[in-house]
Amino acid sequence: MSKALPLFLIAACMLTGCSKSKSSAASANAVGAAASADDPVQKKLQELAGSGAKNCGLLKSQVTGELDAASKCAVDASKAKTPFYVEYEMPGMNVAVAGNSQGNLFAVQSQTGGAGLTSGDCPAELRVAPSGRVTCYAPGTFPMGAGAGSHSSMSMPPAMGTGSPHGGAGALPPGHPKPQQDQKPPKP
Repeated sequence: MSKALPLFLIAACMLTGCSKSKSSAASANAVGAAASADDPVQKKLQELAGSGAKNCGLLKSQVTGELDAASKCAVDASKAKTPFYVEYEMPGMNVAVAGNSQGNLFAVQSQTGGAGLTSGDCPAELRVAPSGRVTCYAPGTFPMGAGAGSHSSMSMPPAMGTGSPHGGAGALPPGHPKPQQDQKPPKP
């Protein structure tokens, strides 16, 4: 009996500690999570949003509840023209949105660690994308030069049926049917 009581107390303390660390870990990724003081994206967001801006979160996961809470925070602040910012950490890059007290919206993105930091005015209204993240880009548009870089000087091949990337205007390799030509099935 005397051995059971200390074991019970140790187990109870461990379980209590586990449940506390779980809730602490969950809140670290949720709305209002504190960011590193040397995070260049956070610094830029605070500069754009202004003093007293609401931190709607630095999200490092795709947990639906956390995304929903951050999105609601950002959308509500934007509607009320209350300064805010939210950042999403994804593999290889961070994307973020900030709003100031005048209702202006800004987009910020960088590679992980802050390299290639870019920011600019949002081209569209704030919305929640299918991913659950807030964005200020219209569906199907690419933000701030995404896809640029080593591929920006490459020309696109002609559209199907208007030419061949293999050479010549409209030339197709032997044996390929011509897309514009009506083909009649052979008579039996």
